[in-house]
Amino acid sequence: MAKQVIYRGTGRRKSSIARVILTAGTGKFTINGRTFEEYIPSAATRLDVSQPLDLTETQKAFDITVNVYGGGISGQAGAIRHGLTRALLEVNSDYRSLLKEAGLVTRDPRAVERKKYGLKKARRAPQFSKR
Repeated sequence: MAKQVIYRGTGRRKSSIARVILTAGTGKFTINGRTFEEYIPSAATRLDVSQPLDLTETQKAFDITVNVYGGGISGQAGAIRHGLTRALLEVNSDYRSLLKEAGLVTRDPRAVERKKYGLKKARRAPQFSKR
C-alpha cells in the first residue's frame, strides 16, 4: 500500500478545538464522521470555513477529516478554519503571505468575559432604584 502524505493542523476559537487532517485525495470533507453540508447547515458559515481552500485553490486537492469539539457551531467553524489554515501552511509555506493578508493565520483571541460578583452578567449591574 502506498503511503499517503498527511498534513495536520490544530485550530482554536472561543472554547472550540478542531484537529484537521489533510490527505491527498479528491476533496471529500468530513467533520466528526458527517459530511460538511450535514454538519454545518448554514451556507454563510460553510463559505467562512472553506475560505482558506478557496484562497489557495486547493478545494479538490485534499481529503479533509476534522475532529472538532467544544463550543457552538460558530466557534467550531472558526476553529476548523484556523486548523485548515495551519494544515495548508504545512503543505506549502508559500501560502503564508496569501493567508496572512486575509487574516486567517492569527488565532482570534476573543472569548466570553467572566461574570463578576455583585453583577448580573460580566458588566451588567443590577437595576438602580432610588427607593
